[in-house]
Amino acid sequence: MAIPLPPNEHLTRLLGRTAARDHAAFKELYDLTSAHLFGVALRIVNRRERAEEVLQEAYVNVWNQAGSYAAGLSAPMTWLTSVVRNKALDWLRNLKRADESTVVLIDETGENYLDQMADPRADPQELLSQATDGLRLRHCLGTLDAPQRQSLALAYYDGLSHSELAAHLNAPLGTVKAWVRRGLDKLKQCLEHAGTAAAKR
Repeated sequence: MAIPLPPNEHLTRLLGRTAARDHAAFKELYDLTSAHLFGVALRIVNRRERAEEVLQEAYVNVWNQAGSYAAGLSAPMTWLTSVVRNKALDWLRNLKRADESTVVLIDETGENYLDQMADPRADPQELLSQATDGLRLRHCLGTLDAPQRQSLALAYYDGLSHSELAAHLNAPLGTVKAWVRRGLDKLKQCLEHAGTAAAKR
Protein backbone atom coordinates (compact mmCIF):
# COMPACT_ATOMS: atom_id res chain seq x y z
CA MET A 1 0.00 0.00 0.00
CA ALA A 2 1.42 3.37 -1.06
CA ILE A 3 2.32 5.83 1.68
CA PRO A 4 0.20 8.99 1.27
CA LEU A 5 2.19 12.10 0.46
CA PRO A 6 2.15 14.94 3.00
CA PRO A 7 0.07 18.08 2.37
CA ASN A 8 1.45 20.65 -0.05
CA GLU A 9 1.60 23.31 2.66
CA HIS A 10 3.92 21.22 4.80
CA LEU A 11 6.25 20.41 1.89
CA THR A 12 6.26 24.09 0.89
CA ARG A 13 7.36 25.06 4.41
CA LEU A 14 10.08 22.39 4.36
CA LEU A 15 11.38 23.66 1.02
CA GLY A 16 11.47 27.18 2.39
CA ARG A 17 13.45 26.06 5.43
CA THR A 18 15.73 23.98 3.19
CA ALA A 19 16.46 27.11 1.15
CA ALA A 20 17.55 28.69 4.45
CA ARG A 21 19.99 25.76 4.92
CA ASP A 22 17.96 24.03 7.63
CA HIS A 23 19.40 20.50 7.73
CA ALA A 24 16.58 19.10 9.86
CA ALA A 25 13.99 20.35 7.37
CA PHE A 26 15.95 18.87 4.48
CA LYS A 27 16.14 15.50 6.24
CA GLU A 28 12.39 15.55 6.89
CA LEU A 29 11.76 16.51 3.27
CA TYR A 30 13.91 13.58 2.15
CA ASP A 31 12.19 11.14 4.51
CA LEU A 32 8.73 12.20 3.34
CA THR A 33 9.37 12.24 -0.42
CA SER A 34 12.31 9.96 -1.29
CA ALA A 35 10.30 6.73 -1.64
CA HIS A 36 7.95 8.30 -4.18
CA LEU A 37 10.77 10.05 -6.06
CA PHE A 38 12.87 6.88 -6.15
CA GLY A 39 9.97 5.24 -7.97
CA VAL A 40 10.00 8.08 -10.51
CA ALA A 41 13.74 7.66 -11.11
CA LEU A 42 13.48 3.88 -11.31
CA ARG A 43 10.75 4.02 -13.96
CA ILE A 44 13.01 6.17 -16.15
CA VAL A 45 16.45 4.57 -15.73
CA ASN A 46 15.18 1.05 -15.05
CA ARG A 47 17.90 -0.09 -12.60
CA ARG A 48 17.99 0.28 -8.83
CA GLU A 49 21.66 1.29 -8.60
CA ARG A 50 21.22 3.91 -11.30
CA ALA A 51 18.01 5.19 -9.72
CA GLU A 52 19.76 5.55 -6.35
CA GLU A 53 22.51 7.66 -7.95
CA VAL A 54 19.96 9.78 -9.80
CA LEU A 55 18.04 10.32 -6.56
CA GLN A 56 21.21 11.30 -4.69
CA GLU A 57 22.11 13.87 -7.35
CA ALA A 58 18.54 15.18 -7.46
CA TYR A 59 18.50 15.86 -3.72
CA VAL A 60 21.82 17.69 -4.02
CA ASN A 61 20.05 19.91 -6.56
CA VAL A 62 17.09 20.31 -4.20
CA TRP A 63 19.42 21.41 -1.39
CA ASN A 64 21.14 23.94 -3.66
CA GLN A 65 18.07 25.17 -5.54
CA ALA A 66 15.24 25.02 -2.99
CA GLY A 67 15.13 28.82 -3.02
CA SER A 68 14.05 28.75 -6.67
CA TYR A 69 10.83 26.90 -5.86
CA ALA A 70 7.80 29.14 -6.41
CA ALA A 71 4.68 27.86 -4.68
CA GLY A 72 2.43 29.87 -7.00
CA LEU A 73 3.72 28.08 -10.10
CA SER A 74 3.54 24.42 -9.09
CA ALA A 75 2.84 22.08 -6.21
CA PRO A 76 5.98 21.14 -4.24
CA MET A 77 5.75 17.48 -5.25
CA THR A 78 5.43 18.48 -8.91
CA TRP A 79 8.59 20.57 -8.60
CA LEU A 80 10.49 17.80 -6.80
CA THR A 81 9.39 15.26 -9.40
CA SER A 82 10.60 17.53 -12.21
CA VAL A 83 14.03 17.79 -10.54
CA VAL A 84 14.29 13.99 -10.37
CA ARG A 85 12.94 13.50 -13.89
CA ASN A 86 15.44 16.01 -15.32
CA LYS A 87 18.32 14.29 -13.52
CA ALA A 88 17.19 10.89 -14.79
CA LEU A 89 16.91 12.17 -18.36
CA ASP A 90 20.37 13.76 -18.05
CA TRP A 91 21.66 10.37 -16.94
CA LEU A 92 20.11 8.68 -19.99
CA ARG A 93 21.61 11.31 -22.30
CA ASN A 94 25.05 10.74 -20.73
CA LEU A 95 24.55 7.00 -21.19
CA LYS A 96 23.76 7.49 -24.89
CA ARG A 97 26.80 9.74 -25.41
CA ALA A 98 29.09 7.27 -23.64
CA ASP A 99 27.79 4.36 -25.71
CA GLU A 100 28.28 6.31 -28.93
CA SER A 101 31.83 7.35 -28.11
CA THR A 102 34.90 5.25 -28.78
CA VAL A 103 36.58 4.67 -25.46
CA VAL A 104 40.33 4.17 -25.38
CA LEU A 105 41.87 3.45 -21.98
CA ILE A 106 45.47 3.84 -21.05
CA ASP A 107 46.59 1.51 -18.28
CA GLU A 108 48.37 2.73 -15.19
CA THR A 109 51.80 2.40 -16.84
CA GLY A 110 50.71 4.85 -19.53
CA GLU A 111 50.75 2.31 -22.35
CA ASN A 112 48.04 2.55 -25.01
CA TYR A 113 46.71 -0.89 -25.91
CA LEU A 114 45.93 0.16 -29.48
CA ASP A 115 49.49 1.46 -29.93
CA GLN A 116 50.85 -1.87 -28.67
CA MET A 117 48.75 -3.76 -31.20
CA ALA A 118 50.10 -1.62 -34.05
CA ASP A 119 53.76 -1.99 -33.01
CA PRO A 120 55.63 -2.99 -36.23
CA ARG A 121 58.51 -4.49 -34.20
CA ALA A 122 56.32 -7.10 -32.57
CA ASP A 123 56.52 -10.68 -33.88
CA PRO A 124 53.29 -12.45 -35.01
CA GLN A 125 52.88 -14.33 -31.71
CA GLU A 126 53.27 -11.11 -29.74
CA LEU A 127 50.80 -9.34 -32.02
CA LEU A 128 48.28 -12.13 -31.47
CA SER A 129 48.76 -11.88 -27.70
CA GLN A 130 48.35 -8.10 -27.77
CA ALA A 131 45.26 -8.33 -29.97
CA THR A 132 43.75 -10.83 -27.54
CA ASP A 133 44.50 -8.49 -24.62
CA GLY A 134 42.87 -5.64 -26.52
CA LEU A 135 39.74 -7.70 -27.19
CA ARG A 136 39.54 -8.67 -23.52
CA LEU A 137 39.81 -5.02 -22.53
CA ARG A 138 37.07 -4.01 -24.95
CA HIS A 139 34.85 -6.82 -23.68
CA CYS A 140 35.41 -5.85 -20.05
CA LEU A 141 34.80 -2.16 -20.78
CA GLY A 142 31.48 -3.21 -22.25
CA THR A 143 30.45 -4.74 -18.91
CA LEU A 144 30.72 -1.38 -17.11
CA ASP A 145 27.85 1.01 -16.65
CA ALA A 146 28.14 3.99 -18.99
CA PRO A 147 29.02 6.52 -16.22
CA GLN A 148 31.78 4.19 -14.97
CA ARG A 149 33.14 3.71 -18.49
CA GLN A 150 33.00 7.41 -19.28
CA SER A 151 34.64 8.37 -15.97
CA LEU A 152 37.51 5.92 -16.49
CA ALA A 153 38.05 7.06 -20.06
CA LEU A 154 38.22 10.71 -19.04
CA ALA A 155 40.42 9.95 -16.02
CA TYR A 156 42.94 7.73 -17.78
CA TYR A 157 42.81 8.96 -21.36
CA ASP A 158 42.35 12.69 -20.77
CA GLY A 159 44.00 12.73 -17.34
CA LEU A 160 41.15 14.49 -15.53
CA SER A 161 41.20 14.62 -11.73
CA HIS A 162 38.17 13.65 -9.64
CA SER A 163 37.14 17.30 -9.23
CA GLU A 164 37.57 17.94 -12.97
CA LEU A 165 35.50 14.83 -13.71
CA ALA A 166 32.74 16.08 -11.41
CA ALA A 167 32.66 19.42 -13.22
CA HIS A 168 32.82 17.81 -16.67
CA LEU A 169 30.06 15.28 -15.95
CA ASN A 170 27.98 17.70 -13.87
CA ALA A 171 27.85 15.16 -11.04
CA PRO A 172 28.66 15.31 -7.30
CA LEU A 173 32.28 14.60 -6.42
CA GLY A 174 31.33 11.60 -4.24
CA THR A 175 29.34 10.05 -7.07
CA VAL A 176 32.21 10.47 -9.54
CA LYS A 177 34.67 8.90 -7.10
CA ALA A 178 32.28 5.95 -6.69
CA TRP A 179 32.01 5.55 -10.48
CA VAL A 180 35.79 5.45 -10.86
CA ARG A 181 36.33 3.10 -7.91
CA ARG A 182 33.57 0.69 -8.89
CA GLY A 183 34.60 0.84 -12.54
CA LEU A 184 38.21 0.00 -11.74
CA ASP A 185 37.18 -2.84 -9.42
CA LYS A 186 34.79 -4.29 -11.99
CA LEU A 187 37.33 -3.91 -14.82
CA LYS A 188 40.07 -5.59 -12.80
CA GLN A 189 37.82 -8.52 -11.84
CA CYS A 190 36.67 -8.97 -15.43
CA LEU A 191 40.21 -8.90 -16.83
CA GLU A 192 41.43 -11.36 -14.18
CA HIS A 193 38.51 -13.68 -14.92
CA ALA A 194 39.12 -13.43 -18.67
CA GLY A 195 42.82 -14.15 -18.20
CA THR A 196 42.11 -17.17 -16.02
CA ALA A 197 39.57 -18.51 -18.50
CA ALA A 198 42.02 -18.09 -21.38
CA ALA A 199 44.79 -19.89 -19.46
CA LYS A 200 42.54 -22.94 -19.00
CA ARG A 201 41.90 -23.32 -22.72
